[in-house]
Amino acid sequence: MSTTTFTVRGMTCGHCVNHVTEEVKKIAGVTSVDVELKSGAVSVTAEAEITTEQMEAAVVEAGYELVK
Repeated sequence: MSTTTFTVRGMTCGHCVNHVTEEVKKIAGVTSVDVELKSGAVSVTAEAEITTEQMEAAVVEAGYELVK
């Protein structure tokens, strides 16, 4: 298992958190997603390391921006 933390910009409420969580969970191998709304931190635990490209695709699909 590997846990990686990313920062997402643009989330303002619980609905935003749900959108991001749903999209990130679609990444193959993801076992859990923990979102901290205030800081924008998104911790992803997966069977293999999640790449920035995978995470960015999921975040953009949800309608937000991945801070690089």
